[in-house]
Amino acid sequence: MELDINKNVLYDIACTTLERIEGLEVTNLPMNVGEVLNRSPRGRLRSLKVNRDESGVTIDVSVNVEYGKNIVSLSRGAQQAVTENIELMTGLKVKAVNVTVQGLTLPKGAQG
Repeated sequence: MELDINKNVLYDIACTTLERIEGLEVTNLPMNVGEVLNRSPRGRLRSLKVNRDESGVTIDVSVNVEYGKNIVSLSRGAQQAVTENIELMTGLKVKAVNVTVQGLTLPKGAQG
């Protein structure tokens, strides 16, 4: 028996995982997971890309980091969390999670 996991499932796992990391936001991430799950494949975010081949999955994501947070620590945490969740939920091998920090955001409550 063969099981095929659609790239949209991988996208949704990565999106949901990243949304839960405090101090980090995916560039132009929708307001909540419901919006992500209701988007059509053509409406996917350009800042989150999922590539899959015979050897595994590669995720490319662009993020903003909250000012004052450790960029390296948050980026590594995002890589680890996305890798663990995709591998745990799908059994697929994650080759890489490439995180590009695009900019900084003000802490919540500090924006005027």
